Amino acid sequence: MPGMFLIRLAQTGVKSLLLHKLRSFLTMLGIIFGVCSVIAMLAIGEGASYDAQERIRQKGARNIILKSKKPAHDPSAGGARRSYVANYGLKYTDIARITNTFKNVRVLPQRVVAKTIRYPRNAACEIVGTLPIYPEFTGAQKVKGRFLTDLDEQGQHNVCVLTATMAETLFAYKNPLGQHITVSGRVFTVVGVYRESNGLYSLGRKASGGAESAGKVFVPLSTFRSHVGEQNVRREAGSYQAERIQLTYLTVQFPDEDAVVAAGPVLRHMLSQYHKKMDFVVEVPLDELRELEATKRLFNFVLGSIAAISLLVGGIGIMNIMLATVTERTREIGIRRALGAKREQIITQFLTETGVLSIVGGLIGVVAGIFFPYFLSWAIEAVTDNEYRIVVTLWSVLLAFGISVATGIVFGVYPARRAADLDPIEALRHN
Repeated sequence: MPGMFLIRLAQTGVKSLLLHKLRSFLTMLGIIFGVCSVIAMLAIGEGASYDAQERIRQKGARNIILKSKKPAHDPSAGGARRSYVANYGLKYTDIARITNTFKNVRVLPQRVVAKTIRYPRNAACEIVGTLPIYPEFTGAQKVKGRFLTDLDEQGQHNVCVLTATMAETLFAYKNPLGQHITVSGRVFTVVGVYRESNGLYSLGRKASGGAESAGKVFVPLSTFRSHVGEQNVRREAGSYQAERIQLTYLTVQFPDEDAVVAAGPVLRHMLSQYHKKMDFVVEVPLDELRELEATKRLFNFVLGSIAAISLLVGGIGIMNIMLATVTERTREIGIRRALGAKREQIITQFLTETGVLSIVGGLIGVVAGIFFPYFLSWAIEAVTDNEYRIVVTLWSVLLAFGISVATGIVFGVYPARRAADLDPIEALRHN
């Protein structure tokens, strides 16, 4: 019966290896470290790219994001003038151009300006003028209250929604709903608190006064245009500098991903006809995601190849030990051949021993490879106080274990064949 034969074969192999426990363990170390390093390095590589991929996915694979950009030849770039007004960026008329060019699309306009809240306490923020559809585009999640509504937009109401970090900064010990804040001399009533799933639409710079922004304050776009305006003024010693921007961002959402691929170049060409200074940037998250996935595959291949060298070294160690074992057991092999054992049986015996070494070593390496990256992540977080993501995938575990078993068997073939090729008479004479 094949099943019983395999069990007896495995038992024989284990008994042979247990005769030299330390040597067998040292032989397995190469396989253990190899499997562990393959799984750990692939887990670290997966984790390194996970956050970047998630950030791109949150932008929306069906979205194209337009950003206002100061032209390179603008006077502010070279400091040619001490007082000027820079007029650039996306316009409200661009919304109509986009909706007329592409059918079945939705457009989310935003205007973002760095400001300082004066009441209830001074705090740097980014005030964002936007529409009620903002959460649908960005995945912002409600903490309490509500977001802006169409009535707020139509009536230019002085209401606002705070991000969770902003609410905690301003109202750490009380409910922010119904409270009032003062921005740019205007009093806004807080109607909701939302948690952003990403920081995509951020100025990426310090708010007014040089302080780091504590969060965002969302207000109706119509209110923003009426109260804050389109001009942002910055006065320094002896100079007057201002920027006039109608919109900071435009997010165009298409019905499906196929439409995004075709629309990217068309959108860029269409807007460039109206923006001769090229004062905008087109960002296609779907293209970025595909490029990042291709880079991740290459990165994983490189990491896996480097780690696989450890498995190669482990395989060489198995071959070396098994060759020594053949020499030690030459007389035993001669006796078995004299009693009628065939070459195939000798080969099977030695391959079983190498298989046991590689399988046991592979299993120990899998356990170590799964837990070591998480220990490393914990250690990094404890030292740097920064979260380091680890992603152990099933395919990496199966790949590492499969290679370990194959390595052991491949490197065990030569010693097994050498044992089987021994002349029985010469083997019996061996001392």
